[in-house]
Amino acid sequence: MTGMTSTDAPSEDDTHDTRGARPPRTHRLRTTLVAVVAVLALLFLGTRIHLLPGLGGLFGEESHDRTGPTLLQSIQDLHRYEAAEGNFQVVVDFQKDAKYLPDAIRGTRTLYVGAGTVGSYVDFSGIGKDDVTTDADRTSATIRLPHAQLGKPALDPDRSYTVDKQRGLLDRLGDLFSDNPDSEQAVTKLAAKHIADAAKDSELTRRAETNTTAMLEGLLHSLGFTSVHVTYA
Repeated sequence: MTGMTSTDAPSEDDTHDTRGARPPRTHRLRTTLVAVVAVLALLFLGTRIHLLPGLGGLFGEESHDRTGPTLLQSIQDLHRYEAAEGNFQVVVDFQKDAKYLPDAIRGTRTLYVGAGTVGSYVDFSGIGKDDVTTDADRTSATIRLPHAQLGKPALDPDRSYTVDKQRGLLDRLGDLFSDNPDSEQAVTKLAAKHIADAAKDSELTRRAETNTTAMLEGLLHSLGFTSVHVTYA
């Protein structure tokens, strides 16, 4: 009819097949962001799940000790008198940072309570016949001993524990794929070092020499000696 126009059908050139088109860039960015947030949420939940009551045994975890037999490698005779022992405790605050990255990205900080003992002893292995003298009546004896020494610190695993451990994002991701025993070994070594330093500043060796003197005096008095002199050099 005159005065009416008809809508032309779209030509073949005007049609576009979108079946193979790539998704919009904003959609890809949104998907990546959601994945990153999900990973961070899982990491946070993994570190905090132990704080929720009742969730510790949610998955029915079991422990199995499959350790093989312990082998005796050697036996060594000791020629020393363990005369005193000191109990020590130290709170280690150990932080390890990356040089050019913030702590939230890369770095660890561990708060560790280390408890252990240090023994003090007098070594009898070097005592010669000239170091022990008696009079003709065998009523008086003089003994010359070396000064007391300190043993190595021995950490008690039942009283040593990690209070808190903060890790950067990269460190958390790394722990998902492999264990990091070096970090635990670093704090235990540091705790042992501080305990050893504290033992040197204590009166542990003096107490060991006092106890050694008392032991020898009691022993020789029981053998009939009335006068016993113990010196340390």
